[in-house]
Amino acid sequence: MSSSPQHPAHDPSGHSGAVAEDLSLYQEKFRRRLPESLDELHGPAQGVVELPLHMAWSGMTSYDMSKPRQRMGLYRTVLHEGLHDDLPQFLNRDLLLQMWPVLRTLVGRTVRTVWEDAFPQLASRARAAA
Repeated sequence: MSSSPQHPAHDPSGHSGAVAEDLSLYQEKFRRRLPESLDELHGPAQGVVELPLHMAWSGMTSYDMSKPRQRMGLYRTVLHEGLHDDLPQFLNRDLLLQMWPVLRTLVGRTVRTVWEDAFPQLASRARAAA
């Protein structure tokens, strides 16, 4: 099959050029939000956490950190919706490392890839748990 407007050539990754560009922009959106280091993450490890509406726009806004499912939901929401300044405020380094082997299965592939590429200790935790 030739490369024409009706039949674009496939790139080796399996994505068309436009799709690959969209994916790259989507990944960059999450990369710009990352902290320099996981050590910057000093969010709460206990108590009830209230998320602002710019993160919790479609669901729960209050999370009880003593309840594992709520804690996991909070982290999933913050990883997807949190901005750069939100991450240190709402994520806790030790909890993130502890929860990552399960949490990584609950977040989108792009979020998982961006975080594991930036912080190899997350990827190694996932491999160790496998």
